[in-house]
Amino acid sequence: MSKFDDKMNAVISQWDVVGQVLSPPTNEAEYDALVERMEALLDHLGEDEDHPLNGLLHLMGDLVAEYDSQTYLQIPQATGVGVLKHLMKEHGLKQSDLPEVGSQGVMSEILNGKRELNRRQIKALAERFGVPAGTFI
Repeated sequence: MSKFDDKMNAVISQWDVVGQVLSPPTNEAEYDALVERMEALLDHLGEDEDHPLNGLLHLMGDLVAEYDSQTYLQIPQATGVGVLKHLMKEHGLKQSDLPEVGSQGVMSEILNGKRELNRRQIKALAERFGVPAGTFI
């Protein structure tokens, strides 16, 4: 048996669990459950950008984004920073009004594309604006 077969057998034996995490949501309840799992994973990962489950976080974010794009009116090709800029404008916020993200200098670098949002910042922004963390991924 090849290594591929061993891996596939392992996936098949765990699919009842894995499938619940990686299946695209088909309704609002499944969507909410996926967002909740994703936020729990964000908590688990903390600030470890090299964590082995980082790929899982991105896959879950893609599933959330796909459901959002099919279900809700979206800003075309919106980036996390683009959404942040929109939310800041909508709420009348300046760079210095988001200390949970970082200093005014850090905010400037993020908004100008010189720095990416990290997990801690994404979590803080999701909580601040009451949106799923996947909004900023």
